[in-house]
Amino acid sequence: MTLPTHARPRDVDISLLRSWALPFPSGEGDKEERGHVLVLGGSREMPGAVILAATAALRAGAGKLTIATGRSVAQLVALAIPESRVLGLAETEAGGFAVDAVAALDPLADKISAILIGPGMQDEQATARLVHALLPRLEGGNVKVLLDANAMGALLFAPAGTPGPFRFGTPVLLTPHAGEMAHLTGIAKEEICLAPDRHACDAAERWNAVVTLKGARTVIAAPSGERWQHEGGNVGLGTSGSGDVLAGIIVGLAARGADLAQAAAWGVALHARAGEKLAERLGTLGYLARELPEEIPALLEQAAGDSVDVAARTSGHAGLNSRVER
Repeated sequence: MTLPTHARPRDVDISLLRSWALPFPSGEGDKEERGHVLVLGGSREMPGAVILAATAALRAGAGKLTIATGRSVAQLVALAIPESRVLGLAETEAGGFAVDAVAALDPLADKISAILIGPGMQDEQATARLVHALLPRLEGGNVKVLLDANAMGALLFAPAGTPGPFRFGTPVLLTPHAGEMAHLTGIAKEEICLAPDRHACDAAERWNAVVTLKGARTVIAAPSGERWQHEGGNVGLGTSGSGDVLAGIIVGLAARGADLAQAAAWGVALHARAGEKLAERLGTLGYLARELPEEIPALLEQAAGDSVDVAARTSGHAGLNSRVER
């Protein structure tokens, strides 16, 4: 579905999602049809971030999962997520990944559907070098790329000899909150909060990226000028690890076949609704990021809507007719 450019952003609400159905596997489809996600991240100090993101990707319906993380925590991550293949990568002294990690990841480039880079990664410059070494291998194919957290620093550390400000050759998805956007642009956080639409759109065009500027009101901007907004969720979503879960949901949906903007819109809506569900049951404050992914499968099933015949969906003759409640 191609959405027209609007002066006002499109609301990510029931009506929009109903008209923008997620790809749904056929009744005979296996895990390959639902896509293969690679989550690249984690570190000695933050192995949990990659666990949260990877779990969310599976809960969003991705069929296969590979995690690439620091060698020092690879066994821990493998035990935490037995559904995943886990690769241990060489680490820098500062906790990042050595560039020769590219050799270990290269064979996966032709096998994965989507990649998330960034959760729990340290050493911003080492991460940027790794991102720039990987992008040429991923560009031109069908791999959807999501850069989150530390990996967005690739914008600040362009390869030597890059003329002018860095711009992605193939669009990627970036997921900054206002503080991260301030870091990436040099614009004061307060100014970004006052005009999030303008800054998200400017960045999307300048970087050739789908920019998901997170906040109580989240703005999603595409390089073409298309723009969406979502308001919902609750203050409890502002908790440690919540952004890792959101990134995982989005990359899981992208692996299933959603384009970057669609995966971002659906991911933001599902993440917010998961927070609302937990708040209803546990209270607005105090639920944990690790509890969010457990809500996603039921929300996706609910999103199919009563108007979709279950037998038709099972046989693959109907798409996902969304009714995500707010």
